[in-house]
Amino acid sequence: MKRNTVLKLSGVERHYGQGETLLSILKGADFTLNSGEIVALVAPSGTGKSTLLHVAGLLEHPDGGEVTINGNACDGLPDDKRTTIRRNEIGFVYQFHHLLPEFSAIENIMMPQMIAGLPRKEAKERAGQLLDYMRIGHRGAHRPGELSGGEQQRVAIARAVANAPSLLLADEPTGNLDPETASYVFDALEALVRQSGLAALIATHNHELAGRMDRRVTIADGKVVDF
Repeated sequence: MKRNTVLKLSGVERHYGQGETLLSILKGADFTLNSGEIVALVAPSGTGKSTLLHVAGLLEHPDGGEVTINGNACDGLPDDKRTTIRRNEIGFVYQFHHLLPEFSAIENIMMPQMIAGLPRKEAKERAGQLLDYMRIGHRGAHRPGELSGGEQQRVAIARAVANAPSLLLADEPTGNLDPETASYVFDALEALVRQSGLAALIATHNHELAGRMDRRVTIADGKVVDF
C-alpha cells in the first residue's frame, strides 16, 4: 500500500501565558505521520502530549510553524474551514469516552454522520457495520450506562471513525481500563487502522501497547523525537 503524508507539523510552537509567566510547551516541533501508520506518543505528564494532539487536531492554533493535513496548510484558514477539516478528516478518541448518555451505542455512532449530512438510514447502516467490526454489534441498542468500560471505549472508537477520517488522534484511549481490557480494545483499534489505512497518533503511558505500534516518539525540550 502506498503511504501518503497525512499529518505534517513544521516548526510548531505553542506557548501559554505572557511576559515572565510565559510557558513554552512546543518549541519548533517537527513531525510527520503517514497513512496506515500507528505511532505511539509516550512522554511524562506535563511535557505537551495533549497540546500536541490539540494543535494537530486543529483544536488549538499554534503560535508559530505550520500544521498540514493531507497537503493542506491549515493555520491561515478561517475557523469554518478548520471546522470542516476537523469534522471530515480527523477522528478523536479520549481517555474517557464522552458518549452521550441519553442515546444508544448505535445512535452515538450515527450522530457525527448525520451532522455531516448523511441520511439517517445510511448512518445507521454504517454504525451497525462499525459495531460489528468492533465485536459489539449485539450491544447497539444499549445506552452507555449499560455497557462495560471496554465496550464504551470501543463505541467511542467507532464514533471517531464514523465519518471515515484520514487521521485518528487518541489521548490515552486505554488509560482507564484494566490491562486485559486495554489490550483487547487496542486490538480492535489496530485492526481498524490497518484495514482502513488511516493514520493514527496515540498518546499512551502503556509501554506494552506502545511497543506494538510502528514507532514511538516523545517530546523532549519542546520537540518531537523518535526513541
